[in-house]
Amino acid sequence: MQIQLNTDKHVQGDDALAEWTERELKDKLARFRDQITRVEVHLSDVNGARVGDADKRCKLEARLAGRQPVTVSHDAGKVADALQGAAAKLVRALDTALGRVRDVRGRDSIRGESGD
Repeated sequence: MQIQLNTDKHVQGDDALAEWTERELKDKLARFRDQITRVEVHLSDVNGARVGDADKRCKLEARLAGRQPVTVSHDAGKVADALQGAAAKLVRALDTALGRVRDVRGRDSIRGESGD
């Protein structure tokens, strides 16, 4: 699973942020690693230079092998909170998207891929 980090001019996108982002996402998305080819992370400051309560936005787009991408976003007061909130939403979205193909015991669903 490849992690690609993108930031706007108001979010400091240094190596430490990239490494932390990769660790967080690989940890949270570990059980989906066989289905995800790439995760694109977009961190931005919605208000720019103005100060606001929930002005940091994290948009995550998970590229899945053989399926449509899954996209979520989360706004928070800090970049870390925005990323963690978006990661939690992505886990739920992937559970929903990929859970339709497999049942609880990991067997193929009677609907298979065409049942989506």
